[in-house]
Amino acid sequence: MENYCTSRFNCVRFQTREVMVGGVGIGGGNPIRIQSMTNTKTIDVASSVKQCIQLAEAGCEIIRLTAQNLEAAKALKFISKEFKAAGFENPLVADIHFLPATAMEAVEHVEKIRVNPGNFSDKKLSGHVEYTDSQYAEELEKVRDKFAPLVKRCKELGRAMRIGTNHGSLSDRIISRYGDTSLGMV
Repeated sequence: MENYCTSRFNCVRFQTREVMVGGVGIGGGNPIRIQSMTNTKTIDVASSVKQCIQLAEAGCEIIRLTAQNLEAAKALKFISKEFKAAGFENPLVADIHFLPATAMEAVEHVEKIRVNPGNFSDKKLSGHVEYTDSQYAEELEKVRDKFAPLVKRCKELGRAMRIGTNHGSLSDRIISRYGDTSLGMV
């Protein structure tokens, strides 16, 4: 296994591909970007806009908001409009959990969507569930059917997408097959 940290004293940056989030480049030859997340209720448009402005004025280049339900995703339209009307161009990012319809609404209003595919369309069930190979494949197809339209819409609108996972976002389907492991996250 290759050592990921060749030196604790000399920073070695791996060359990556540039990804645009609105007008802000990430990766490639770009500097490390400053981003943060609001802690307001996204449905509180005035408070969310105020905090987005505060973050931008403090030097935040990319601003994240949670979109935990459809109402919050719809509020992003007004947050984005008011934020830009105040003279700011910083890209906004929607953190999505569990609800494909929420993601499909949010993608219309922000420059980037953050999703965890493990909890994008699967729900945690109470108790341990076993899946046969055919049931597992059928469940994966359901996830693809819900996830593919979001990917397509991001491409159509030129939106960035962050796809990631952590052990807390693993569905029962994944845990039943791989356990709470890094392989399950992959």
